[in-house]
Amino acid sequence: MNSKRQPAPPPQLPGFTFVEVLGSGGFADVYLYQQQMPRRRVAVKVLLPDRMAGGSAEQFAAEANVMALLSTHPAIVTIYQAGVSGDGRPYLVMEYCPRPNLQVRSRASAFSVAEALRVGVQVAAAVETAHRAGILHRDIKPANILVTEYNRPALTDFGIATETGAEADSSGMSIPWSPPESFADVPESGVRSDVWALGATVYTLLAGRSPFEVPGGRNGGAELIERIETQPLQRIDRADVPESLQVVLDRAMSKRPGDRYDSAVAFARALQKVQIELAHSVTPIDILDDAPPEELEDDEDDELTRVRGIVSIEPQTNPAAGNTRQRPQFEPVVESVPDHTVVRHATPVATPDQDDATVLRGPATIPPSAPTAQHAPAAPAQGPVAPTAEAPAPAPAAPRSRRGLWIGLAVGGGILLIVIVVALFSVFGPTPEPQPTDTGTPEPQDPLGGFIAPPGELTGTVSSGQATFTWTNPDPQDGDVYVWYPYTLDTQGDSQTTEEATVTVPVDAGGVCIAVQVVRDGGRYSDPAKECVTP
Repeated sequence: MNSKRQPAPPPQLPGFTFVEVLGSGGFADVYLYQQQMPRRRVAVKVLLPDRMAGGSAEQFAAEANVMALLSTHPAIVTIYQAGVSGDGRPYLVMEYCPRPNLQVRSRASAFSVAEALRVGVQVAAAVETAHRAGILHRDIKPANILVTEYNRPALTDFGIATETGAEADSSGMSIPWSPPESFADVPESGVRSDVWALGATVYTLLAGRSPFEVPGGRNGGAELIERIETQPLQRIDRADVPESLQVVLDRAMSKRPGDRYDSAVAFARALQKVQIELAHSVTPIDILDDAPPEELEDDEDDELTRVRGIVSIEPQTNPAAGNTRQRPQFEPVVESVPDHTVVRHATPVATPDQDDATVLRGPATIPPSAPTAQHAPAAPAQGPVAPTAEAPAPAPAAPRSRRGLWIGLAVGGGILLIVIVVALFSVFGPTPEPQPTDTGTPEPQDPLGGFIAPPGELTGTVSSGQATFTWTNPDPQDGDVYVWYPYTLDTQGDSQTTEEATVTVPVDAGGVCIAVQVVRDGGRYSDPAKECVTP
């Protein structure tokens, strides 16, 4: 943003109330507005009055259409509405991202390897989605990656985006993150140009500076272009950056486009492999594709790549459209089962076509060698068999004793007599006294008894390099104290306790964010209230 030019007066927009100026650029100003219905804070980008001629208005409208097409992606800023103000200036109503952009963050302090990998995968997925829709971004850099309230990166500023087959030019591109082919006599631009910018962005997050910037040296446009075209990429001077990550960045930023990754998703998968090597959580790749599901290419890494269909919105929505961001959704995959039934008579060899078939299992098959009831040899006629020398006649059977039978009858009779006596006693015996029951009314339960209201009206002001935050306790109780801690996009600082509803902390160029909680009864915490301020 250019801070030397004063921003133009904010336009009057029906249904919106102006709050403050967020920034000024060469083509547009960005303002914070309060939308009335639905009620929310939004960022409104308005084209400058002196940029209405010369094709800027058409370019602005093209940006609205591109972002409307892609803004359902979780890593692309959402567009709510587009239109023309009463004084004739085109405007875009966008998702408000209150946190510092990645350029401000990286200048304040370098990212951890884990955070840089996560952001790299998420932004690469957004760029891949744009490529599959036929759009080149052509200006990927940390300043164009905002941060949502949910700590997710959100790619923005498609102002110089072009179709993948369109003729390229170098106007409007940011030199520190542009590839060598952008500075040729006939500038070139393609998918691999965006891959270079992705690699340069991840490099910047890790190094705290652009890839060919020399700390303390001359870093004008001519010097940077000469280094980008001729000098090799310098290693990142950090012990925690593994060699495998340096190799990925070297390939992504090769001088020859043909030596780079051939797609943004290939670059994202290379970053995932580094995450696996470092035993980090692997960040999924969210991709939107307008091809029918049956035409989508098979993906051997499908558990780490989520493919969905593009959902576009009409940029001239009036009244304002709601939030169109699609969060990850998954539907169960149901595989069909053949209708035929297989009856197995013997143990067959399984085939792939029979894996999902319904199987009815009959009785166990008897081997052919074993005689069955139907095929057993006929038995000889039953009759007296004359004794022979080889088979003497059997001895006559002894008479069977009946003593066991009488003993069994006696025992059974005794048991029956006992059962009859017990039954008669239960019928004619005394009635037991009923047991008293508790008819008292139960004590009412308080479902909100354990709820602690979070701090309210948390605000911050900056003065002389110090940020002072204040807040209120909506439901103060004896013994209440407060716990607060600073936080960034991916980390949380040490917690500190205070009895006062205010705290002062140092602030740098990137701003500072804190979270505050109410602590009650020495162990119960409220949900945190959060606020960020910038100088």
